[in-house]
Amino acid sequence: MRAASRHPGRILAIAATLLVAAIIPAGANQVPAPDPRQGDGGVSAFYTWAGEIPAAPGQMLRTEPLDPAFGLAMAGQQFRILYSSTDGIDAKTPVVVSGAYFAPKGTPPEGGWPLVAWAHGTTGVADVCAPSWTPRTPRDAEYLNAWLAQGYAIVATDYQGLGTPGPHPYLAVRPAAFSVLDSIRAVLKAFPEVANRVVVIGQSQGGGAAFATAGIAPSYAPDIDIRGSVATGVPFLGPAMLHPRPTPPDVADPTVTYSLYLGIMIQQYDPSIADDQLVTARALPLLQKARTLCVGPLFYAVGRAGLNRGNALTPAFPKALAAVLPELEFPTVKLTQPLFVGTGTQDHDVSPAGQLALVRNACAQGSTVEAHLYTGLDHGQTMNASQKDSLPFVRKLLAGQPIQSICEPAAQ
Repeated sequence: MRAASRHPGRILAIAATLLVAAIIPAGANQVPAPDPRQGDGGVSAFYTWAGEIPAAPGQMLRTEPLDPAFGLAMAGQQFRILYSSTDGIDAKTPVVVSGAYFAPKGTPPEGGWPLVAWAHGTTGVADVCAPSWTPRTPRDAEYLNAWLAQGYAIVATDYQGLGTPGPHPYLAVRPAAFSVLDSIRAVLKAFPEVANRVVVIGQSQGGGAAFATAGIAPSYAPDIDIRGSVATGVPFLGPAMLHPRPTPPDVADPTVTYSLYLGIMIQQYDPSIADDQLVTARALPLLQKARTLCVGPLFYAVGRAGLNRGNALTPAFPKALAAVLPELEFPTVKLTQPLFVGTGTQDHDVSPAGQLALVRNACAQGSTVEAHLYTGLDHGQTMNASQKDSLPFVRKLLAGQPIQSICEPAAQ
C-alpha cells in the first residue's frame, strides 16, 4: 500500500487497464477446462480468466502486486500480470497468458524506461512451474537484477500454458514468440512509464524464444520497436536432434528430462500417440512425473533412475519427434535487428556446435550477429558471465550505434 501511495498514477493506470479489459470486444473464446495430463492446476485463481478472452492480443486483463519472495531485489515495483495473446499452435485462437512486470527503482528517464522482455529457460510444463508463481532461481535473479540495476524495466512472460489452463507446447517457437510479443504490448499499454524501445533477452528455451521472437515480430507485431535480441544457450533444433549423442548404457544422462517434456508436446499435437510408444517401460513413471514435476526435481529423478536416451526412448521416438519438428524450427534466420549470442564451450544441455551453426547460418543470411564463446563455462554459467558483453551490446543498440558482426567467435 505504501508503494502504491507513492505512485498515484499507477493506481489510475491499472484501473484504466481493467476498465479497458471490460469493454474490449470479446470473441466467443474462453479458457480451456483444466487437464491434469497437461499439468493444469495448483496455482491461484489469478491465473484463470473467467470471462471471454478479448479478440485483440496484447491486452492487459489484470495485475496484482508480486510478493517480494517471488520478486527481484532491485525492483522498485513488481506485479504479476495476465494478458491476452494468440494461440501459437493454430495462430488464430485467443488465449490468456501470465507473467510478471518489474520496474527499476528511482524515477523513469525522459521518455520512459527502456524495456527488456525476458524469455525464461526450461522450468517444466505444469502450471506450478510458471516463473511468476515460484521464486526466481538465484541464477536468474542475479541476471535480471543486473538489468534492473542498469535502468531497464522487465516484462517476463510465463509462456502459453504455463500458469494458465491449457497445454504448454514446450520448445514450439511460435507460441513462445507470441507470448513474448503480447507481454510487451500489454505492458506498454498498462504502464505509461515504459518506453517502446525494446530488447528481447532469453536463456536456453528462452534463447530459442528470443531468436524466434526476433524473426516473427515484423509480421506479428510491427508496432513494437524491437532494437535487438540477446540469446544464450540457444537451441538450434533441426534434423540433427533426431540423432542425439550416444551415451554409455550404464551412465545416467539427466538431460533426458528435456526429451520427456518433448514427449508431452508430441502428444499435444497427436493425442493418439500412447506413452509407451515414446518411452520404455523403465521411463514410463518418469514421463508421468514430467506432467507435474518442474525441471529441477525431474532432473534429479531422471538421474536417480539412471535414465539416458538409450534406455529411456523407444526407436519410435525420433519418428514422432520428426513429425512435430517444423514447430520447433525457426521460421527464419534472417533477422532485421542485431542479435547477441553467448555460448559456453562446456554446455552439455545444448550443443555448442549447434549454437555456432546457428550463428553461421544467420550471418550467411545477412543477419548482424555478435557471437561470443566462453571457455570452460557450462549451460547455466554462460548466462551471467555473458553480461560483460551483452550489457554493452544493448547500450549500443539503444544509442543507435552500429554493431559489428562476429560470426566466428574466438574462445574467451
